[in-house]
Amino acid sequence: MVSYYLPSASKQGIGYQVHELATELVRRGHHVDVISECPPVPGAVYGHRHVELSGALRTFRFATAVRRLGLSGYDVLHAHGDDYWLWRRRVPRHVRTLHGSCFEEARRIRGAKERLRMVLLGCSELLASVVADRTVVVLPATRRWYPWVHDVVPNGVDTSRFAPGAAGARAGHPVVLFVGAWHGRKNGAELARQFVRDVRPRHPDAELWMVSRDVPDDAGPGVRALGALDDAALADAYRRAWAFCLPSDYEGFGIPYVEAMASGLPVVTTPNVGARYVTDEGRAAVVAPLESVGGALADLLADGPRRAALADAGLARSRDFSLPRVVDRYEELYRPTAPARAAAAAR
Repeated sequence: MVSYYLPSASKQGIGYQVHELATELVRRGHHVDVISECPPVPGAVYGHRHVELSGALRTFRFATAVRRLGLSGYDVLHAHGDDYWLWRRRVPRHVRTLHGSCFEEARRIRGAKERLRMVLLGCSELLASVVADRTVVVLPATRRWYPWVHDVVPNGVDTSRFAPGAAGARAGHPVVLFVGAWHGRKNGAELARQFVRDVRPRHPDAELWMVSRDVPDDAGPGVRALGALDDAALADAYRRAWAFCLPSDYEGFGIPYVEAMASGLPVVTTPNVGARYVTDEGRAAVVAPLESVGGALADLLADGPRRAALADAGLARSRDFSLPRVVDRYEELYRPTAPARAAAAAR
């Protein structure tokens, strides 16, 4: 597997997904190495090949470094980015996953420099989708930018780890959980502002738990910064909260939505493309405009039966994104076609 990101040094969702996929594949008896700019994940059961870089434009230089690596000993190359220079067949099977679209993100990202970077990365995605033997997207709407891609394989979540807790596991007072960044498209700062404005007046004992590394000390009354949590602590936070909210401008998929739903937690979100897909166009969540998220949360915290109904709908929807089901699909894609098997035999 090729991924610039891994959880050891990055909060990008792609890295967490690669870690989960590689771990599940090893459980099934495969040998897996992850080629990454990030250092090894402590305790990982898969192999790691570190491509160490420094300086500017590392994501683009990483792709050049990957091209120089010896890859012929692998049966499958599964790239989650940065494989656009691998236009000659270097392995029997080359699979590429597009985790959203950088073109789509460029429409919403703030800052001219970041927007240009996203457009350039989008061009690399276009090239990579042609270079690979098989390209997949994680949600159907991404095919708007890559209409020649037909395979849709969503991201997967370990539903044995993210699962409803025992009766009485919820906190004794209203708790809203957020997983993301304070700044940027995740809109953590805006959520905290609306929580103080709209939720606290109606629920004075309510708290907003923010799993984030950049929450300021003066975030507001009831806003509690949890920092970065390990897997066990994060799963526990999902089980204890009353509602989950991630009001992003853009999500290429939105793994935290699935983690929350699999934990039996009702979700409030904005109508970004990833949330709409994961929540089945709002059938398994409350989808509200960004400016109305605070009011939607206050209403939901006051309505126990509605929270229970949304939790049931979300739990049922989350089964479509269970990690074993996703890996089953990838194993099908890893199997080479008849011409590829013949070419491999000839080599």
